[in-house]
Amino acid sequence: MIADGAAGFRDALPDGGRLAGLDVGSKTIGVALCDAGWTFASAAETVKRSKFSKDLERLRTIFAEQQVAGLVIGLPLNLDGTDSPQTQSTRAFARNLDQALDLPILLWDERWSTQAVERAMIEADVTRKKRAERVDAAAAGFILQGAIDALVGS
Repeated sequence: MIADGAAGFRDALPDGGRLAGLDVGSKTIGVALCDAGWTFASAAETVKRSKFSKDLERLRTIFAEQQVAGLVIGLPLNLDGTDSPQTQSTRAFARNLDQALDLPILLWDERWSTQAVERAMIEADVTRKKRAERVDAAAAGFILQGAIDALVGS
């Protein structure tokens, strides 16, 4: 079920339970996880994209191992809020996950997430190579944190 907003997503979730955040790109999927109490999100791993079936297999393993109760997927909107080709690709990925998994899904506006994470990494003097390795999972954490802050605050 792809929720229509944070309230619908929260209603579809059991009380508590870990959430996973995804930053879906054309080459990688950043994965983040939060604690069962929805307090903080942290980067988990970066999955290299291949065929959807292989991506799904890896994500299923992560979600099962971590007992994930719901997914927050970053939606890459244009700055003016309109859809881009990447937005459509992410929506299609979310629909495919929805058909394959029995987890509620929330699409979350991810404008600025990667830039914010990159800026923080540069300020922390993380090397360019390490930033490239970690930025997608860190962006997923940024997306997930924004969503859990909204879920807890509303």
